[in-house]
Amino acid sequence: MATRIKQRGKLRDELPTLKRLLQTIFNNHRGMLIVALIAVLYHAFILMAESLFLRYLIDRYIVPLMHMTHPNFASLAWVLLAMAGMYLLDVIAVAVYIQLMVIIAQKTQLRMREQMFKHMQALPLSFFDRNDYGDIMSRYTNDVDTLMQMISQSLPSLVVAISNVLFVLLGMLTISWPLTLLSLAILSCSIIYVRFLSSKSNYYFNKQQQQLGQVDSYVEEMLNGQKVVKVFSHEKANERQFTQYNNQLGHVSGRANSLAMMLFPFIGNLGTILYVLIALIGGFMLVKHITLISLGGIAAFLELSQSFVQPIAQISQQLNAIILALAGSRRIFALLDEPVEVDDGTTTLVRVNEQNGQLQETNDSHVHQWAWKTPTTQGYHYTPLRGLVQFKHVDFSYSNDPHNLQLHDINLVAQPGQKVAFVGATGAGKTTITNMLNRFYEINHGEITYDGINIKDIAKNSLRQSLGIVLQQTSLFTGTIRENIRYGRLDATDEEIIAAAKLANADEFIRQLPHGYDTVIDGSGSDLSQGQRQMLSIARAAVANPPVMILDEATSSIDTRTERQVQAAMDHLMKGRTSFAIAHRLSTIYNADLIVVVDHGHIVELGNHEQLMQRKGEYYQLYTGSLTLE
Repeated sequence: MATRIKQRGKLRDELPTLKRLLQTIFNNHRGMLIVALIAVLYHAFILMAESLFLRYLIDRYIVPLMHMTHPNFASLAWVLLAMAGMYLLDVIAVAVYIQLMVIIAQKTQLRMREQMFKHMQALPLSFFDRNDYGDIMSRYTNDVDTLMQMISQSLPSLVVAISNVLFVLLGMLTISWPLTLLSLAILSCSIIYVRFLSSKSNYYFNKQQQQLGQVDSYVEEMLNGQKVVKVFSHEKANERQFTQYNNQLGHVSGRANSLAMMLFPFIGNLGTILYVLIALIGGFMLVKHITLISLGGIAAFLELSQSFVQPIAQISQQLNAIILALAGSRRIFALLDEPVEVDDGTTTLVRVNEQNGQLQETNDSHVHQWAWKTPTTQGYHYTPLRGLVQFKHVDFSYSNDPHNLQLHDINLVAQPGQKVAFVGATGAGKTTITNMLNRFYEINHGEITYDGINIKDIAKNSLRQSLGIVLQQTSLFTGTIRENIRYGRLDATDEEIIAAAKLANADEFIRQLPHGYDTVIDGSGSDLSQGQRQMLSIARAAVANPPVMILDEATSSIDTRTERQVQAAMDHLMKGRTSFAIAHRLSTIYNADLIVVVDHGHIVELGNHEQLMQRKGEYYQLYTGSLTLE
């Protein structure tokens, strides 16, 4: 009993989702929906009129024909022509509402995906930390597809079926209210059974969508990690794991669909029983000369009873498809309801020229002098971008738990043009510190300033525009080499792209590709070596020409020979810029102006290479091999 109550509660939980979905569709396609509804109602009216016409035909023409020697068929011909005209309009009405619902479904699908993608772009990184990429992709594909099918097929069929039931019920009451009461009594018993099956199938359809997302996530994970899988010969183990997930999906899908498929045979047999009972009772009434119903009335009622039960079967069938789609819609709305990044910053980054000692804003994309533009009561104040970065007593926790901090009281000053290097074991907090600078995450306590401006007062787009970043894991996109480099600055010229590639020592290998800079690569960059992909990433950062650079172990995946080439290019790239480099190999940062040694979220040492070596502290032990970075 408790399980049934819980399942019914879940069925009721779908109503807000359905209401929100219908409101969204109605607000965007009001005119087409109204026209489609009128066409549906006309179609339902014709279904009732067809049966009533049968009664009229039998009682008015066929029965009297048995007693007439010269029947007059002129009036019958006009009635038949009128019905033919109504049927022709019905064909048009059906075609209209089908086409309109398909158009609405396609436009809703388009709008949903656009809204999801736009909203996803505004979500904080913490959302992607909490959710599997495969599960997110499942919302774009499986959930949106089931939603489209519901709008184009299931929902129209449900509205048609409900309209048919209402009109047919009206026609049955017109012919015989006792037989109508009998039909309703039988129907009431069936509704109890249908509701039970629907609530059960609703539970399993929800589980099916969850399991489908899990399967998608696992498949995507295995696709991305195929090289590792083959290296460690884990094919069989992964196959067993996939089989387990797939079997779980098969189990819940089987339960959901088996329960759904039980409804149609049940309703079909119910219609047969109702048909037989009406024929027996109607025939008895005729034999006993009970004047409550005529021969034409019995024939019409029998046809209406079939038309009454068939929509009930359609309703039960379409409800399951709608429940499945609503389960997906709930996941779509859950994504759309995720809180976006909060950005209260009002200071923006602009290009400026200096004229007569005053900074003047310019739209010339080839000007590389920048300034912070801060609104004031008297207009705007321009602060030259110098690259002075300060961390003042910064605490941070990914879980916002002050008792589980990843960074503890970070105090650090990076002077303009300084090269700052972070050193420490894996998980020490090096990358976390740079993530605070670009506000991928918000600090719990303290303050970070950029040229004396609190970064919370800087618009995130402007803040990140001022920061070039090269990650350890390169992310390329499907397109040409030229387009991938231009991703750093969309208005970059071809000459600037080539200059950036030369700076990253990528120009030589690019020109050896089949089509040079116009060679098309896929998103994984599988046609390139790891070193080549990293050099493209560096070229992309170089073409952006940002005032501040962040290099997160940018050379860790490059061989020693290539590393020397790239390191020389990066040293040139960082010259004159404030830069933060996370070191994987100490040999790459010995010439840094400031070396920051991080351990368990604490800064334990600060200084340049010579100063830290003289102290013979943790950096000294790391450099001499007494400690390792692992």
